[in-house]
Amino acid sequence: MEHVRLEGVSKSYGSVRAVDDLSLSIELGESIALLGPSGCGKTTTLNLVAGFLVPDAGIIRIGGRDVTGIPPNKRKLGMVFQSYALFPHMTVADNVAFGLKLRRVGSSEQKQRVTEALDMVRLGGLSDRYPRQLSGGQQQRVSLARALVVNPEIMLFDEPLSNLDAKLREEMRTELLEIQERVKITSIYVTHDQDEALVLADRVAVMNEGRIEQVGTPDEVYETPTTPFVAKFLGESNVLQATVAEVSGTSVVCNLEGHRIRTDGCTQQFTAGEQVEVILRTQAISLSSDAMSLDNCFRARLSHVIYLGGHIRYQVELGTNRVSLVEANRGDHGVVQKGSDVFVGWSARDALLVKL
Repeated sequence: MEHVRLEGVSKSYGSVRAVDDLSLSIELGESIALLGPSGCGKTTTLNLVAGFLVPDAGIIRIGGRDVTGIPPNKRKLGMVFQSYALFPHMTVADNVAFGLKLRRVGSSEQKQRVTEALDMVRLGGLSDRYPRQLSGGQQQRVSLARALVVNPEIMLFDEPLSNLDAKLREEMRTELLEIQERVKITSIYVTHDQDEALVLADRVAVMNEGRIEQVGTPDEVYETPTTPFVAKFLGESNVLQATVAEVSGTSVVCNLEGHRIRTDGCTQQFTAGEQVEVILRTQAISLSSDAMSLDNCFRARLSHVIYLGGHIRYQVELGTNRVSLVEANRGDHGVVQKGSDVFVGWSARDALLVKL
């Protein structure tokens, strides 16, 4: 059942089109992430759904009702902000109860619902503390409890984890996922962090310059990107410029400085002599001291070795091109040394070919 629908929504700031004729449908209970770089329009889109902004064109529907001109307090939304937005002079309990007081909920019901919300975010014993006495992760959980306590129909998240350190972000991602699975509230999650989008969302909408480039499940947008932007933005990729040499159905052979690169499963039509980009995920490339039985295997020079704990990043020189790859650290001290002659290779289906 459709819960939220944006139909041809646009919003400009002067001559800048922040959101450009955007249409999106979100199902009841679904969690969707708006993912993209800074300035792509994702936060503006969220603020349009929240009612903080009014679109220049288009319609926003919630539960089939046109809410385009309805103020935020009439939309039954809960919002979690990047900055937490807690009142410093109020206790945790009072911060969480704030929305209930505005709705004139009775004191006994307030107390019960605040207790339940704090228990849900694992802050049951901290109700009398003030925000300054909490860690960043705890403050964000208070913000989440405050949004949940009013029983919203839709939850909106505006990059809520960006102020946390790496370990706390990972912990909070897990907590948000568990809470979402329990409450099953329709959620819209704005982030520029790919990991957050892939972990927390049922579907991901990748945005670029005010438009949606692709919408799909996390595995769809990552494994089968439909535009060059999505292919380059998601994951960590190498982009190599080459020339089409041969075309046979969905199989294309390209010339890269004398190296013949084979790519299978191409969805676009290519012609011999055409300039293209070969996009390779770093984890799709293998490295060995010996030749490998892969569709594409070339001799290269290892120029850099970067130790990352659980992973090793290698950078090799393939002609004048630099190619990066990442392998798991097996802990057997088998790291290839900088300056070595090596072979790099990948499957023909692991390379994406796009037109320049």
